[in-house]
Amino acid sequence: MSAWRGKYAIGLTGNIATGKSVVRKMLEHLGAYGIDADVLSHRAIMKGSPGFQPVIDTFGQWVLGPNGEIDRSKLGDLVFKSPDAMMRLETIIHPLVRQALDVLVKKTNNQIVVIEAIKLLESDLHQLCDQVWVTMSSTDLQLERLMDKRNLTRREAEDRINAQLPATAKLTKADVVIENTGTFEKTWKQVYDAWQVITRKEPGFEPAPRKSYGKLDVRRATPESAEQIAAYMSQHSRSKRKMTKDDIMAAFGEKAYMLLLSDEEIIGLLGWQVENLITRVDDVMLNEGLALQNGLGALMSFVEDSSKELQSEAALLFLPPSLAQHENLWGSLGYQARTVKDLQVKAWQNAVMESMPPGTVLLFKQLRKDRVLRPMQ
Repeated sequence: MSAWRGKYAIGLTGNIATGKSVVRKMLEHLGAYGIDADVLSHRAIMKGSPGFQPVIDTFGQWVLGPNGEIDRSKLGDLVFKSPDAMMRLETIIHPLVRQALDVLVKKTNNQIVVIEAIKLLESDLHQLCDQVWVTMSSTDLQLERLMDKRNLTRREAEDRINAQLPATAKLTKADVVIENTGTFEKTWKQVYDAWQVITRKEPGFEPAPRKSYGKLDVRRATPESAEQIAAYMSQHSRSKRKMTKDDIMAAFGEKAYMLLLSDEEIIGLLGWQVENLITRVDDVMLNEGLALQNGLGALMSFVEDSSKELQSEAALLFLPPSLAQHENLWGSLGYQARTVKDLQVKAWQNAVMESMPPGTVLLFKQLRKDRVLRPMQ
């Protein structure tokens, strides 16, 4: 049994660049509450957070960047080459991550929780979980992902791969192994099949139902709806680009879609995710002639309800200018136009810089006053 009463905890791990986050997103599509423990460890050492000064005291001022924050690249270069330095860093961070996990898991209403952690098996985190899932990829694919998505040199990528336990060591402790070497659809089938086994063991589990707003329904899509979503987006995209089922399946590795329905027909949608306790919304589309107040109100109400269940602190909307110009409408929903500098929390600023598509307008709304593990930013 997991360490948390009434919760079924999946511990998700795997070596670097094997697709852990994609699998966590898939589990979230199915109804799990996902926590990225590695992101919590990053937040723990931000300026003003409880791990910041201990890291400076341990490793020195040289790890600071020009902005006064800890430069994770400098710190990473050190700890990935020195097991002793890695152990000292983990001694600082792991207790803070455990504290954050306790807060988040106890607050969520979701019965099934997935905790993604690259050091799950090297720490005591796996002992808190009911199952351990391990993702697998070939070394060549790991190198390709690290060099392509993280802009590492081949030598840097190899250093990070070699600094971890061999993949075979993790497999011996796995209850479920996900081979993430093919298409998104093949990975999805493995995740879905393993999920079915769990939910049969948990008879009280039910995915979150759709919600009705007058004559409109809103529900969270799963990858089974990919073809339907692709057809709708192809019809309504301002770029007139034809979307395919494969495009949408790939997008499901990063976000979910909220569907606005009338008599089971899609009349609006948006892309949505909660990452690092921050809600991000893009791909907002509505049928022409649909009352904006009703359509956007229904979609955003469902997004906010779902976000609060996931302990989200704030919502960031990345909108095309044609939608952002309806200032009175967005104001009535509690959203205001903002710039990165307007946001007072470093994690919120980082989320904008990481996620904001070119040519969009940022709207912001704070969803909760009580920050998780204050003053952790």
